[in-house]
Amino acid sequence: MVVLLHAYLWSRLVRATTRPGRLRRRLTWGLVGLALLATAALVTRGRIPLSVATPLSWVGFVWLGLMFYLFLTLLVLEPVRLAVRLAQRRRGPDPAATTAATTAASTAATTAASPASDPAAVPAGPAPAAPAESEPADVSRRLFLGRSLAVGAGVVAVGTVGAGAYWANTAPVVRRVPIRLQGLAPELNGLRIVTFSDGHLSATYGGRRFERVVETVNAQRPDVVAIVGDLVDGELADLREDVAPLADLVSEQGVYFVTGNHEYFVDTTAWLRHLPTLGVDVLRNERVPIRRGSASVDLAGIDDRTAASSGLPGHGADLDAALDGRDDAVPVVLLAHQPVQVEQAQRAGVGLQLSGHTHGGQMWPFDYAVRLDQPSVEGYSTHGDTQLYVTSGAGYFGPPVRVGARPEVTVVELWQPGEGPAR
Repeated sequence: MVVLLHAYLWSRLVRATTRPGRLRRRLTWGLVGLALLATAALVTRGRIPLSVATPLSWVGFVWLGLMFYLFLTLLVLEPVRLAVRLAQRRRGPDPAATTAATTAASTAATTAASPASDPAAVPAGPAPAAPAESEPADVSRRLFLGRSLAVGAGVVAVGTVGAGAYWANTAPVVRRVPIRLQGLAPELNGLRIVTFSDGHLSATYGGRRFERVVETVNAQRPDVVAIVGDLVDGELADLREDVAPLADLVSEQGVYFVTGNHEYFVDTTAWLRHLPTLGVDVLRNERVPIRRGSASVDLAGIDDRTAASSGLPGHGADLDAALDGRDDAVPVVLLAHQPVQVEQAQRAGVGLQLSGHTHGGQMWPFDYAVRLDQPSVEGYSTHGDTQLYVTSGAGYFGPPVRVGARPEVTVVELWQPGEGPAR
């Protein structure tokens, strides 16, 4: 896919804008180099030392973002290019070019018919026809069209990626979501579960930006903090300092975490041992009661749906184990990284599921592709009697860009039916 996209970009940004020669060769090799850097950034993510990964990731992933929006813009401009080319063909050759070609041909014929100034010179035969000037004119028009479209696409792509990079690296927005949960006791009205997902701590995300996420969570005065997966994209040895702000989270009734698919791309065991040292409890197919006085709600957490294929013994989403032996009168809030896991939650009678994974699409229009795999891209939805909220994530994966999907921290407030503010 990367090869095909770069081949298309070469045809529109290099071949359509240059004549054969040194410039075209240099641009071609430059595009090949960017393609190799982008591929290397994807393939080596989380597998090489951070000192090497950081510059590689920034260059490779920024180019991936630019490449995508260049491709998208040029694709949208294809009808314009075809319409202009058809109009040029219908008009025929440039009249000025045709007149110049006729004059050149007449001059050449006259010269061939005249005797040479040297008496001894003998005409060698008819002079070759002068080259038609209409072909260079057509080439010039094609180059002008190609360059105009390339510049236009470049302006759109750079502007979009620049704005997206700004939004991706700003403090997360806070979304307040009141949820009416069947069976909730009056004492639990207004219980705040502050949730975020998809930190994707890596060579290009962490440090002060992740500290801001923690500060934003604390500012909401959470009763419970829920981190719903994809916290890291690298090994513990590389990201130990970046993840340290988790120890500063302040919550009345604990900080809980469930695995996402990216936790299984690295040394999962090392991370699951380290998080409790920061005050983060890992829920692996289990539940804990969240209490106010004598009332309680069950907070359950299950492994990511990819965990079973990770090869790690004992890993795999098991909702039955998480809910085994519970009191059916007590409502359940389920932490599950991927929204598609709501299918299991619905069958099990779970009242609310909190998920992440989708990044809200991260880069429009990827949200339409996400819908092919997930029942919801972001926000609130219902699936039978089960409510689902999908947070759009705090960080990013791949390009450090968010277009149409701001980073987010979500405050879920639990209420009895008929109570609380309107959604």
